[in-house]
Amino acid sequence: MPSDSIRLQVYLAHAGIASRRAAEKLIQDGRVTVNGAVVTAMGTRVAPGDAVAVDGKPVAPEEKKRYVLLNKPAGYVCTLSDEQGRPTAADLLRNRFPERLYNVGRLDMYSSGLIIFTNDGDFAARVAHPSSGIEKEYLLETTAPMPRGLCRSYREGFRIDGVFYRALEAQELSPRRCRIVLVEGKNREIRRMFEHFQCPIRSLTRVRIGSLRIDGLYEGDFRELTPPEVAEFLGAH
Repeated sequence: MPSDSIRLQVYLAHAGIASRRAAEKLIQDGRVTVNGAVVTAMGTRVAPGDAVAVDGKPVAPEEKKRYVLLNKPAGYVCTLSDEQGRPTAADLLRNRFPERLYNVGRLDMYSSGLIIFTNDGDFAARVAHPSSGIEKEYLLETTAPMPRGLCRSYREGFRIDGVFYRALEAQELSPRRCRIVLVEGKNREIRRMFEHFQCPIRSLTRVRIGSLRIDGLYEGDFRELTPPEVAEFLGAH
């Protein structure tokens, strides 16, 4: 194998297909071919001139790296394609950028707010990993007054069905409004916490990722990150 070969999952990340971890899942699922042959081994390396395809579609590393901040409206799912035909957050960007961009982390369909899209797998892995220490701030409104002690329990840490949830900050702004800051957000964490306390959420919006704030970015709008902003995320720890 030539000295300039790279691991297949790294190649896919550089091609803007997915983060390295997500690329590994694509490989394991048998969705990736190299020179026409399905490859499932994690140690596979590819060299310049090799033909790589995902789901039968040729892919190649993209020269320009993009970093886009989107204010996702509620009603959009965070996936590149949806089996149920629901609109995706990526649809809001697809006609504006030639590169294949994917979301870093997720917001559920019924939540709105900030989410980053990129074709830089290393950047995505850095931002998404809890060790980066990047804060995500949310504002939520409930359909009924919040139970006493909910925010305190969230700050101190609370176990639901064997999963431990703890917010960096949980502040009650009014009987039906709350501010929450997470570093390691688990799947549907905030909704699970409030469902456990039988307090349905009316709206949930992510208003901050690190130093990036939602201010001035209306629902459905987006902007590219500045070089200093990208550098700040890459230097997070």
